[in-house]
Amino acid sequence: MQIKPDQLDAHLKKGLRPLYTLHGDEPLLALEASDAIRAAARDAGHTEREVHHVAGAHFDWSSLLGAASSMSLFAEAKIVEIRIPSGKPGKDGSQALQHYCEHLPEGVVTLVTLPRLDRQQSGSAWFGALESAGVTLRLDPVERQALPQWIAQRLAAQNQRVAADEEGQRTLAFFADRVEGNLLAAQQELTKLGLLYPAGELSFEQVEAAVLNVARYSVFKLGEAVLAGQVSRVLRMLDGLRAEGEAAVLVHWTLAEDIRALRRCKDAVAAGKPLPMALRENRIWGLKERLFERALPRLGDGTIDHLIEAAHVCDGLVKGLKHPQWPQDPWIGLQRLALQLAGSMQAAQLPRGTPSQRLVLQA
Repeated sequence: MQIKPDQLDAHLKKGLRPLYTLHGDEPLLALEASDAIRAAARDAGHTEREVHHVAGAHFDWSSLLGAASSMSLFAEAKIVEIRIPSGKPGKDGSQALQHYCEHLPEGVVTLVTLPRLDRQQSGSAWFGALESAGVTLRLDPVERQALPQWIAQRLAAQNQRVAADEEGQRTLAFFADRVEGNLLAAQQELTKLGLLYPAGELSFEQVEAAVLNVARYSVFKLGEAVLAGQVSRVLRMLDGLRAEGEAAVLVHWTLAEDIRALRRCKDAVAAGKPLPMALRENRIWGLKERLFERALPRLGDGTIDHLIEAAHVCDGLVKGLKHPQWPQDPWIGLQRLALQLAGSMQAAQLPRGTPSQRLVLQA
């Protein structure tokens, strides 16, 4: 049984299930879900807690199976937590988890925590056994477009809100920009607003004065923003990555790999392959897949060749090589490359007949 994180509270009010599996890389949501399950279990009389941390290939799975089955008639009901930070229980662990799910111990609520799983892990027999035997929650990061609504819901939970007009939307967008990619910090800022101001409507000035710039950007998200043509967000993310000490060579690799993928897919389609097949073969999935589908048919070969040449020049910049027509600072060079790619993708995704605006890039 799969449920969403925002359905957990309602689910727990209806009664506990013997097994819960949490998987994902969002620390705040994982912490909140785990705390809610533990609290519900304690309220139901599960006063003992036993934690098994699976680290490395030498974990003794027999100790887990033995401890779970050793409940005596007079023992306290307990919570058993199985933490697998690698997401890879191994052969013995896979068999042990399947056996455990087939023989769930009486008087025990089991909480299994896992990181974000890849396709192979989520399709494994051991994870299938966990899904079939209990309740599964997938804890994904809150994407930028959904973040304003998430913030509004959290404000409402503490009896606060923003204006119900364009000014309110601007306030939520400002808040989201400052905390993007860092939900733990977002929740801290929300708590701060609850302490600073009474219940009711918050102004933009109040939020601006209270909320710090705690955004935490990832190189992968930068690639998505560039391909989506989100110019202002790209510039903000590049500044954030530089301030966080991210390696310029890694940022360049991400941008260059997307450009090379555009070329490979374009060539595959020109050779007669259907676009969906070309995208699958080049491991283009999710949001990037949709962006490629919209833009690739309208991206000319000359545009892609120009981007490849720019990526080659920028590769030299991040390795200390100068170019007479490019800035010496590698981060300014990365900004130029990112804006060229973003502008090309933006123009290619406009409806036909829509006049495009070219980005003017200064060296």
